[in-house]
Amino acid sequence: MNGITGERRKFRREGEGPRREALVAAALAIVAESGPEAATVRAIATRAGVTGGLIRHYFATKEDLIRTAYTALMDRMLTDSTAMLDRAPQDDPVARLAAFVAASLSPPVTGAETVGLWAAFIRRACSDPAILAVHEATYLAYRDRLQAMIAALPRPADPATLRAQAIACNGVIDGLWLEASLLPDTFAPGEMARIGLAAVGAILGLDLTAASPPSLTTKGATE
Repeated sequence: MNGITGERRKFRREGEGPRREALVAAALAIVAESGPEAATVRAIATRAGVTGGLIRHYFATKEDLIRTAYTALMDRMLTDSTAMLDRAPQDDPVARLAAFVAASLSPPVTGAETVGLWAAFIRRACSDPAILAVHEATYLAYRDRLQAMIAALPRPADPATLRAQAIACNGVIDGLWLEASLLPDTFAPGEMARIGLAAVGAILGLDLTAASPPSLTTKGATE
């Protein structure tokens, strides 16, 4: 019996992560289709194929699950933006910044489903302090990552300048990301990444386009 119990406990522990992720994925799918208000415990449980009681095992309230889902969405975008850094030279801060900017303006970071989810949560953030807090935390996480890359560039800059440049560059990337996601057929493959590199480079006084990864900025990059 002890061996069987141990095996069951091990199985339960190993299943915690995937089950929680499945509930978050179900919540995001419903939000994408019908908005946060439609993501009820019953709807999420039905989509995930579980009981409402299981949801309460992982999340104290439905609002807790919704906040977790929004955090997961934003964390995924940051992860996708930084994925290209694995292929960028570790000793070339200009190339690493270029890879980060280009990835932030290319699929899978850009996309109609992603921007739709983001817009649904942003609308709720106006009336939900908890969602607003998640937005602030994830915004600062991205901006801090961007600022660290700017600080690593081979040029002198004081902390106030670095902060101002990170805010400005982040604003440019946000605006281009929004249009690239909403109107993907309006722009040529890689066009938004090239524009973003040129704009961010102009703010920083660098030629980021020459240092950018060709796979994200050439014509066939997203085809």
